[in-house]
Amino acid sequence: MSKLSAGMVKVVKKVRGGVHVSHSKNTAEIESVRIPTPQKVVIPMQMHIGAPCVPCVNVGDTVAVGQLVGDSTAYVSAPIHASVSGVVKAVGDIPLPNGNISKAVTIESDGEMRLYDGVKPPTVETREDLIKAVRDSGLVGLGGAGFPTHVKLNVPKGKIDTLIVNAAECEPYITVDYRECLENSWDILSSIKTIKELLEIPNVVIAVENNKPEAIKILSAIAAQEDEGKDEIRVMPLSSRYPQGAEKIMIQSATGRQVPPGKLPSDVGCIVMNVGSVAFIARYLKTGKPLVSRSLTVDGSAVKEPKNVRVPIGISIGEIIDFCGGFSEEPYKIITGGPMMGLAVTDTDLPILKQNNAILVFSEKEKLKNETECIHCGKCAAACPFSLQPTAIERYEKIKDVEALKKAGAMVCMECGSCAYSCPAGKPLVQVMRLAKKVIKEAGDKK
Repeated sequence: MSKLSAGMVKVVKKVRGGVHVSHSKNTAEIESVRIPTPQKVVIPMQMHIGAPCVPCVNVGDTVAVGQLVGDSTAYVSAPIHASVSGVVKAVGDIPLPNGNISKAVTIESDGEMRLYDGVKPPTVETREDLIKAVRDSGLVGLGGAGFPTHVKLNVPKGKIDTLIVNAAECEPYITVDYRECLENSWDILSSIKTIKELLEIPNVVIAVENNKPEAIKILSAIAAQEDEGKDEIRVMPLSSRYPQGAEKIMIQSATGRQVPPGKLPSDVGCIVMNVGSVAFIARYLKTGKPLVSRSLTVDGSAVKEPKNVRVPIGISIGEIIDFCGGFSEEPYKIITGGPMMGLAVTDTDLPILKQNNAILVFSEKEKLKNETECIHCGKCAAACPFSLQPTAIERYEKIKDVEALKKAGAMVCMECGSCAYSCPAGKPLVQVMRLAKKVIKEAGDKK
């Protein structure tokens, strides 16, 4: 694999498929505000891809903000910390928005938000120091995936030549990454310089969709100042076409490289990090305060006062909606995340997780069209970034043809929803893809 030159980002590479969605960035100019301390938080032990944590506190324990409440010896995992100070009232099972059951620690707040005595800035002088610090911080991908960041950064020396900072934010409604660029731009650049230096990554691309000109302007000015004319840190405007922010799509747009099926970005010399995750690292290195809160967008036709809100991890969805004025009308659907890839929830008592970047509340007028028969128009296939044929996969899934599903590339699907969005028949094609993957997995488990 050849290295990219310092001036590699001249032209955005064209990527197939995708769809033009309504941006609906209603909260773009609304500054983030911090929610009042809740009376309690429920902190799940599964807020990341990989092994769940095991609670390390007991009922009756007094805890403070930033104190460890869950951890795991597994490599692919991330520790979990108290987001409020108070007393542990329960340790038990709760449901998550994806339907899984997780252990959780319930903390009754004392209202003081006392910082744990052990919270202090880490000493980071080497690559190993940085990876350990990121692990200790509990950081996972804040863009929605929830992949433990220390695992992403821990790649062999010399394997990565490009760090891509993902500030595309291509999902409709969500604006927290945009606000991060405006409100914490120096944190972004400070963290980039640290990662670049300690991991010895020669080139950095900050990728922003071109519907965010103010973010592009601010980041470009700081990058030019910090880069000192070396042309190693570039801000790259991307076309605002969904799913531009998807990891593999972004790599292709920024570098022209394609990540083969079953491979990782590191296999083509890239690391992709959400802009909020990047900014958090700078703050953690300054303060030592782990990931105990995050910003998210609250929007949709059925919420009274759309906002960007900073909330403690584990606060309930309902409390956040109440802080935004409550419902303006009877909600038809509540989603955590964006409308394209988010999860619908039926219980507003569910807690906010580390990777939740939005709560969207919609009225019945946004109800999806009723499903009708496929008219074989091919729009779903044209919209797929990976050239899959969703209707063919649907046929194979119905007859449980495992080999045909594998050959059709069902496991390649990233569930972006472009196919379903494009379908005039209103077919639930993303759900079809998930079922197809389940058929393949279950067949493998039986062997």
